[in-house]
Amino acid sequence: MTILLDTHAFLWFVWDDPQLSVTARAAIKDPANRKLVSVASCWEIAIKAGNGKVTLGASADVFVPRELTRNGFQLLEITLAHATAVETLPQHHKDPFDRLLIVQARIEGLPIVSVDAAFDPYGITRIW
Repeated sequence: MTILLDTHAFLWFVWDDPQLSVTARAAIKDPANRKLVSVASCWEIAIKAGNGKVTLGASADVFVPRELTRNGFQLLEITLAHATAVETLPQHHKDPFDRLLIVQARIEGLPIVSVDAAFDPYGITRIW
């Protein structure tokens, strides 16, 4: 199975944070699963590191690729179809990064690893 990690799921896994659920951690650790991290999450991490909302211990341009490689995660690029699909996405959730993750999950047919129940009205599978 291929899974998409929400930004916090990526960070919590990397940091071995106990906030990551047992189910989510198992899905990420499962060697049979292909794990994707969206470029949108990488952008969100860089913004949050830049404004001091997260501390990475290195610059985002070092931290993100290092942790992607270290954990065997692959990047999910943002396509034109992903970017434009946000226009017609119902306004259940306002966060622009999450909205992009939602359309990526919908278009690519991916379950998303996320604590965020605001994803549920969009008809995507959420692993938590």
